[in-house]
Amino acid sequence: MRTHQSFQLTDKAGFKHRLLAWTSGYNEVVWLDSNGHQDPYGSLDFLLAVDAVTSLVVNHSGGFRALEEYHQKTTDWLFGYIGYDMKNDLEPLTSHNTDGLGFPDLCFFQPKKVIRITGNRAEFIYLIDFSSEINSDFHSIMKLEGGKEGVLGHRREQDSRLRMRMPREAYHSRVQAILEHIHRGNIYEANFCQEFFLENTRIDPLKTYKRLNTISQTPFAAFLKLDQFYLLSASPERFLKKIGGLLLSQPIKGTAKRSQLKKADARYRLALMHSPKERAENIMIVDLVRNDLSKSAVRGSVQVNDLCRIKTYKQVHQLVSTVSARVAVDKNPIQLLRETFPMGSMTGAPKFSALKIIEEYEMTKRGAYSGALGYITPDNDFDFNVVIRSILYNEARRFVSFSVGSAITARSVPEMEYDECLLKARAMREVLEGH
Repeated sequence: MRTHQSFQLTDKAGFKHRLLAWTSGYNEVVWLDSNGHQDPYGSLDFLLAVDAVTSLVVNHSGGFRALEEYHQKTTDWLFGYIGYDMKNDLEPLTSHNTDGLGFPDLCFFQPKKVIRITGNRAEFIYLIDFSSEINSDFHSIMKLEGGKEGVLGHRREQDSRLRMRMPREAYHSRVQAILEHIHRGNIYEANFCQEFFLENTRIDPLKTYKRLNTISQTPFAAFLKLDQFYLLSASPERFLKKIGGLLLSQPIKGTAKRSQLKKADARYRLALMHSPKERAENIMIVDLVRNDLSKSAVRGSVQVNDLCRIKTYKQVHQLVSTVSARVAVDKNPIQLLRETFPMGSMTGAPKFSALKIIEEYEMTKRGAYSGALGYITPDNDFDFNVVIRSILYNEARRFVSFSVGSAITARSVPEMEYDECLLKARAMREVLEGH
């Protein structure tokens, strides 16, 4: 059982900075920030969970069943992530690529304290046993400075410039091999990713996240801390959301760079809107998502609400589609996640064939990257992002990593796909290298 107490905010931006600074006193933190983006499907400004009363940390074998049992046992708020390699719990797949991060495949916790900010109100949602701490926590938060958004949080301890796991020549040859699979009809599309990393390096995770978020300001930004594991996300993409009987996914496929010159920026936007290649990438994944949602949907309820809508973020223009379905209000949320995971935008089509080919040609185990981070409510609603445009950090190993990818289709040109990866990497590189 939980108790609720609300506070009126006179300085929401200041409270947000103070609240984020307050999380440094906890070992388990999930912070979700919409950065002011308007969400027609009902969202909040930002949401925080701290301090685990119970937790679940598992690797892929039986992971979804363990999560389902944990959810049924707690019947409470749960926050955490599903790593990409949970695919191995769903299909006869393996992952033997290099793994410098060592993140568990699945981590969730039941927080003692949830703080939800909507409009100018902060709602403190605490377990009954900790309700006496609400007022003191609120006043402690209000006394904090909160820090500045633009502080760079990375410091080099050795020669630690970013390294690429996959050299340019290897990237080109592997994309060419994937194209051969496409031409033979084995797949239509594959999302192919590569890793950038730093070794023997320490960062200030909170300041690094703030810097990344300042540069990107995306609608599904997130900060996660689970002991030595940190995930700093500037994700623009929603994986799956359930609100009542509505289930929806918003896959992104199609990317164009931005320009500071207004006319050039408009040209890039228009070219993306009318690009046959980029639209084909998006439409293929929309078809895959429609099929995934239909597994649990009320018959005939799956629909495409938006197809290839242009959305503009600080770093890039993107094509975003929205697919929705109706499901039973009391539908098991873990089943819905399991039936749609991993998300089509990070795999390809057909999904199972793409998963096998990705594993063969990528050089890094994806881990938490291209998984999903979010929360489940006591009412069985949930909202999960796609873990992209994200920095991952294992503090104990002093290892920092981020990965980027692009969709390989029959029309792909390896050099252009490589350039798209560099475009997507720009914000993370700026934060970590200080350019």
